[in-house]
Amino acid sequence: MHDKTTFDRIKELAEKRGKSLPAVSADLKFSDNLFYRWKTSNPKASDLAKVADYFHVTVDYLLGREEIKGPQFSPELLEAIDNAEGYSGQPMDDHDKEIIKGLLAGYFAGKNKK
Repeated sequence: MHDKTTFDRIKELAEKRGKSLPAVSADLKFSDNLFYRWKTSNPKASDLAKVADYFHVTVDYLLGREEIKGPQFSPELLEAIDNAEGYSGQPMDDHDKEIIKGLLAGYFAGKNKK
């Protein structure tokens, strides 16, 4: 069985969002080839954390230490949450977004049990 590398996991996550690796690099303000360099070198922890936050996964997942658990929202729903505005048009912080995801996960879990 072939174990996925950090690069493989990032590439897979990008594809699920319909993004290219250079587009993800640009979104994160990384150099275009950074992910490709990770094929032969170890990434910095701070860079891995940014990638994990971007894809809503853990650093452990990117490193192959755990599988994604919990609800798997579509890329479109994650993007909608990321771009949503809160009360009075104020931007939502990361904590607010996690609460919204938790509410949606509970809703869908209850709906799927029926």
